[in-house]
Amino acid sequence: SGESGAGKTESTKLLLQHIMNLCKGNSQLEQQILQVNPLLEAFGNAQTVMNDNSSRFGKYIQLRFHKNTVQGAKLSEYLLEKSRVVQQDTGERNFHIFYYMFAGLSSEEKEVYGLLDPSLYRYISGRFGTQDVAERWKHKYQEVCNALDMVGFQEQEQVDMQAILAGVLSLGNVTFEPEERDGSVKVSEASRGWLKAAAVNVLSQFGCSVPYSAWSSSVSCCCSLCADARDSIAKVAYGRVFGWIVCKINELLAENVNPEVELREIGILDIFGFENFAVNRFEQLCINLANEQLQHFFNHHIFQLEQAAYKEEELPWETITFNNNEPILNLLLAKPLGLLSLLDEQSAFPQATDKTFVDKLNSSFKGNLHFQPGRGCVLGFSIIHYAGKVQYTAGGFLEKNRDTLPAKIRGLFINSVTPLLSVLFTGKSLCYDRASQMNQGLPWQELSHSLMVLMERMYSANPHFVRCIKPNSQKEPGVVDSQVVLLQLRYNGLLETIRIRRDGFSWRPLFEEFAER
Repeated sequence: SGESGAGKTESTKLLLQHIMNLCKGNSQLEQQILQVNPLLEAFGNAQTVMNDNSSRFGKYIQLRFHKNTVQGAKLSEYLLEKSRVVQQDTGERNFHIFYYMFAGLSSEEKEVYGLLDPSLYRYISGRFGTQDVAERWKHKYQEVCNALDMVGFQEQEQVDMQAILAGVLSLGNVTFEPEERDGSVKVSEASRGWLKAAAVNVLSQFGCSVPYSAWSSSVSCCCSLCADARDSIAKVAYGRVFGWIVCKINELLAENVNPEVELREIGILDIFGFENFAVNRFEQLCINLANEQLQHFFNHHIFQLEQAAYKEEELPWETITFNNNEPILNLLLAKPLGLLSLLDEQSAFPQATDKTFVDKLNSSFKGNLHFQPGRGCVLGFSIIHYAGKVQYTAGGFLEKNRDTLPAKIRGLFINSVTPLLSVLFTGKSLCYDRASQMNQGLPWQELSHSLMVLMERMYSANPHFVRCIKPNSQKEPGVVDSQVVLLQLRYNGLLETIRIRRDGFSWRPLFEEFAER
């Protein structure tokens, strides 16, 4: 754990390499496990203002062993930040894979996928890198292709996957305008070509099977809602591809041993760090909630269980107080009046808006020490998290939590001329079925369930905590800012942890071990 950019993903990679090196067993399986990381980073990581290679999802890697040899692995992923596909703030980028494709595909391949100059695409904000950066991306693209081959993806699957990504980018350039005759909405004349490119790769052959006007009128009757529907299609398509990649990885890395053989397990959790940007949205609230839960788990394990053990042993001990974040979790998670329950309630009302949601929060949490109403003209509110105060912009909260896909669009996915996309929505195998079931509930409910399962896993295990500390806020190597470091040591509870370890008993041999010694 640690805040965004502290080094969690790099530490995870080093730890995996170390464990694989210690195994010296099935070399092909070990190499496949190591190749999973560049693949996941390409599709799940992006540049943010805090970190050039920020994980925009959480992952839990389970390594399964028999007699100290790795037999298989399983990957669980949490809360991919799909909204990044359609919108990035200043100084940020879309997922790496889009840039890698532009840098790595040949001119002929780009033509096959209908890709033009990267500066034309709204979803990557027309931002591309310098020549040096493009060269690095080209190398990264080759790494991704090698990883896909090594892990076991078929050539046609790789082609389909890139066709979907190209289609998503084209879809982002589709715009809408009012139909003069009857006031309905149609795809603008200027963006018909983009729609056609998107249709070839992502949906179905609009020209012959679904007239443009029929599609636009069925999506909505106003331009902004049509744009929301367009963005929903892009997010769902990308999310399904990512889920499918994870499922394929799990199929390929699953252990092939007798079910009666008892396997031991090492799990590594690498989850998004605490975030506090200039503008914080629904995604930051979800990410920070996950961090609150992990901090609570840390507190429970280090402070409550530790001190209970000292009391049980009747050791002279003065209780060490710690910053208990349970009240913050209650504010967010309590039912029926926690913040996220109120969000679900408001999301269920068609007439509700982000403003009615904020009004509800202000009246429900008046006087709560961890909640502050928004100030100024921006619609929002603040939460006093364990790591500090974060001001959230409420615009888009309801729309992101509903995350709806127009029903008629689902049929277009099923009829897609790209085989992979079609099966992702029809569930023709266990893996595709898992991907097609993803994100069926409200995003917040999905996260809540995922975190509950994760925490159950954590509490049943024997945890080791790796605390990553960010040395400075400028992303500079070799520079340690004492105040930045001290702030993290304080809010993580590490100063109290050091005190417990110093005053308590850090070495605990078993009785047998002690007697033998």
